[in-house]
Amino acid sequence: MTREEIFEYAAENYSTTPEYLWENDPVSAVLRNKTSSKWYAILMRVPRRTLGLPGKGEADVMNIKCGPLVSGSLRMQKGFLPAYHMNKDNWISILLDEAPEEQITELIDLSYELTSGKIRKRKEE
Repeated sequence: MTREEIFEYAAENYSTTPEYLWENDPVSAVLRNKTSSKWYAILMRVPRRTLGLPGKGEADVMNIKCGPLVSGSLRMQKGFLPAYHMNKDNWISILLDEAPEEQITELIDLSYELTSGKIRKRKEE
C-alpha cells in the first residue's frame, strides 16, 4: 500500500488529511483523530539501516497505535517492526511495501478507534 493510498483511505473513512509538522522533513506526515486531536498514524521515510534492515536507501514506514498484545504478535510477522521513535509497547511500525493492504487498513481502523476521545460517564446524583 502506498502513502497516497493511505491518505485516500484516511480521507474517505475518517475525513482526515495529512499534516506536515516538520519544516526540515517535508515527507513525514501525521494523521490526527478528529475527535481527540491525537495522532493515529505517522508516515515517514526512514533509512533502512536505521531500522536494522538490509540494503541501501529508505523505507516508507507507518507507525500506528495498536496496544501491547497486537504489537507483540505483529512483530513476529514480515513487514512489522518495533515502533520507530514511539512507545514500542503501544505502537508498531509497518513497512508499507511488505505488509498486506487488508491488514494495513484494519490496523488504521484500530488505531483510529484507540485514539478516539473517551466518553465520560456522568455521576448519578
